Amino acid sequence: MPAMDVLYVDNHLLALNKPAGLLTQPSGTSEDNLEDRAKAWVKAEYHKPGAVFLEAVHRIDRPVAGVVLFARTSKALSRLNEAMRRGDCEKIYLALVTGDLPGPDGALNDWLLHGDHRADVVPAGTPGAKAAVLTYTVLRRSAGRSLLRIVLGSGRYHQIRAQLAQAGCPIVGDHKYGSPERWLSADGIALQHATLRISHPVTRAAMAFTAPDIFAAVL
Repeated sequence: MPAMDVLYVDNHLLALNKPAGLLTQPSGTSEDNLEDRAKAWVKAEYHKPGAVFLEAVHRIDRPVAGVVLFARTSKALSRLNEAMRRGDCEKIYLALVTGDLPGPDGALNDWLLHGDHRADVVPAGTPGAKAAVLTYTVLRRSAGRSLLRIVLGSGRYHQIRAQLAQAGCPIVGDHKYGSPERWLSADGIALQHATLRISHPVTRAAMAFTAPDIFAAVL
């Protein structure tokens, strides 16, 4: 069984650090994915005799690394899903991009249309398009690259990837959205779900799950 990078676990939650190149959830095929790995880990770790209840509360793209939160009970899943729908959470990403965004911080506001395994920035009012908002802070700049801290204001498909590419700063290694550069591995891009903040579904305590920084030695 592959080793699990466990960030937090209790009777209600399991937070894992997903490696780049791995699916978050089953795809309907026999392809390897984090959820199946996590169920096998819980079954072995806690000596569960039967089926393991475990469901991802959110997903991150296959080439993206970082925090994924799972619910270990149906009650926790219901409450966490509701918190996500209300926006009672904070998702913070780190992204290494080619080029420079204007200023030390700012916001990107676009309209995105979900296409064939990608998202496209389109004019406001385009049928089917949805508003996409993110804010960014430039942490470091060097050799034509910028390391960004990104907070999502909406949760659209491929949002960060599409918006940064539209702004002229594609994520390093993200060839789907125009990056001319290669990242550390062929199946990953320089985007990490670094921190998820959300209230515990049972205790209501403020929780923060943070993955180890993958950019510390890069820029």
